[in-house]
Amino acid sequence: MALNLILIAIALAAGSGLPGLALPRASLAGQRIAAGLMCLAALAGLAGALAVLTGLAGLAAGGLQAAAFPWPAMGNGFVGLDALSAFFLVPVFLMGALGSLYGLGYWPQDRHRRNARKLQLFWGLLVAGMALLVVGRQAMVFLLGWEVMALTAFLLVTTEDHREESRRAGFIYLFATHLGTLALFALFALWRWGTGSYALTPVSAGILGPGLQSALFLLALVSFGLKAGMMPLHFWLPGAHANAPSHVSAMLSGVVLKMGIYGLVRFLWLLPDPPGFWGGLILTLGAASGLLGVVFAIGQHDLKRLLAYHSVENIGIILMGLGLALLGRTAGRPDWVVLGLAGCLLHVWNHSFFKSLLFFCAGSVDHAAHTRQLDQLGGLSKTMPWTALMFLVGAVAICGLPPLNGFVSELFVYLGLFRTVTLAGEVATAAMLGVPVLAMIGALAVACFVKVYGAAFLGEPRTPAAAKAHESPLSMRAAMAVLALLCALIGLAPVLLVPLLDTALAPLLAGLALEPGTAAPGLGSLVPLGTIGVLALALVAATALLGLAAWRRAGSSRRAGTWDCGYAEPTSRMQYTASSFAQMIVVMFGWVLRPHVQEPRVEGLFPLPAKTHSHVDEVVLDRMLVPLGRRVERWFAWFHQFQQGLTQHYVLYILIAVVLLLGSLIPVDGNLAHLFVR
Repeated sequence: MALNLILIAIALAAGSGLPGLALPRASLAGQRIAAGLMCLAALAGLAGALAVLTGLAGLAAGGLQAAAFPWPAMGNGFVGLDALSAFFLVPVFLMGALGSLYGLGYWPQDRHRRNARKLQLFWGLLVAGMALLVVGRQAMVFLLGWEVMALTAFLLVTTEDHREESRRAGFIYLFATHLGTLALFALFALWRWGTGSYALTPVSAGILGPGLQSALFLLALVSFGLKAGMMPLHFWLPGAHANAPSHVSAMLSGVVLKMGIYGLVRFLWLLPDPPGFWGGLILTLGAASGLLGVVFAIGQHDLKRLLAYHSVENIGIILMGLGLALLGRTAGRPDWVVLGLAGCLLHVWNHSFFKSLLFFCAGSVDHAAHTRQLDQLGGLSKTMPWTALMFLVGAVAICGLPPLNGFVSELFVYLGLFRTVTLAGEVATAAMLGVPVLAMIGALAVACFVKVYGAAFLGEPRTPAAAKAHESPLSMRAAMAVLALLCALIGLAPVLLVPLLDTALAPLLAGLALEPGTAAPGLGSLVPLGTIGVLALALVAATALLGLAAWRRAGSSRRAGTWDCGYAEPTSRMQYTASSFAQMIVVMFGWVLRPHVQEPRVEGLFPLPAKTHSHVDEVVLDRMLVPLGRRVERWFAWFHQFQQGLTQHYVLYILIAVVLLLGSLIPVDGNLAHLFVR
């Protein structure tokens, strides 16, 4: 039974880090045992999930395998596995195994005695928590998995808790995630009040009033949007992704964010008859997240912080597909629903693969050059050819360029948005505005990764550390290779995914209002995936032939120095930096980026060396929340006089509180009524 395999995988993942606690800190055995148990968990979990997606589990379209267990005070809890859950479980278990494998080389226990055992323990618990919430079919079970995921992610972000930056990023994340959890408490309390149950099952039309449905929608958008990193609720994301170990960053970006998307998709499809503003709002927020995410990425100099903003961008693309699907439910257009959901779900997989690959490559660069600053790198393709190739694959994929996987999922969203032109009205207008935004996102992403690849991997090394960089260990390269192959496979043979996507969409299309005797169209009938695969293979073949011809021509050509404008010995100072390359775009979007530029002071006949430095603040955290927090702190500064650290003062406060509580027990109303009656 597929559900049993998933439950076994959850148990193995949760316990994978325990054996290492009983072994010496300097021993690699505990880390290898943890990686082995995580790989076993991944095999069991992937087997169960793929059995459902391929039909081997014997589930009917939209079917569910369920299991109940005792839950105190709330009735029985239960878990269930359907095709949508199985689809989201694939990246959970795959990244759980690949991250453990990557960590053997990137974070070896003998060199990280302080925190390696902690990282392995909470890594397994994080995977188990995410898998539990995905199969949870009761609110309390869902919340249990959600809170395990939230706390373990915080402990992983603060792995290097001796660094102030890690502690600050961790506590900002903890604040954000528990703000989302409070919204979830309100969401499920309102759900219980409206439906009479904590079971997460679809409700029929007429049971929930329009006002209650809208309140549920807004609470779901806030709680799950915070986890997904949707703008403007993304403020925790750049710091957490930049300061966590790189394989933790890959898990956060590639998988943890998708738990917010899963929550939105799962919950919104429990509610009947969505009004048009739901889809329009999600589509608008997705477009804003995508465009502003890539704009802020261009303004970054830290490689991992740049990739973090690209996570916001890609969450925006996913939300655009989800918004299109909701508009399709409102307008009665099943083709919009299919294309929107297919783009949304496939981009969940695609982003998990190529963004994890890019974070693995960023970790490889940091591991070798000991810096993430783009302006201190350069020339790494000579000393790290494997990492350079893998980063190039991830960059092409994230830009949505053929022949890799990012192109396919974005094409689904494009085709769905173009179909809205056949319908007049506000719904179609809102959807069509997404087309130029999506095109602009793609163009800016290309510009950003040209900057990154050129500054980090091409040219000459800018620092001695970059010149001495070396290739990463085999375990790290193997994990990168698996993700690169998945990016290529989906891009070159997208037709293989049609049965999996149709199966994953079945639970969501089951309640779709259709005309009698009609069914929702299959994905294969809406997109010519076979033709796309052939064209992708032709593009690869043409590129390979051109590369071979260029290589042969270069081998037979006479080499000579180029005109050097009088410079006898060019240096790395004469090449473009990442900052100078992106300056034109940063200036173009200066109204939103508002970069801080520190110009050098050149004085005297023989000036000292000087540098220009620029920095872009986080738009929500640095410009809104931090100033607001300082203002509130100033407002309540008078309250500090009550905190003097004197025990007798605190005893007095307790006494006053006890007297007030006892006074609240006095039946004042009854005594007054009795007095006036006399």
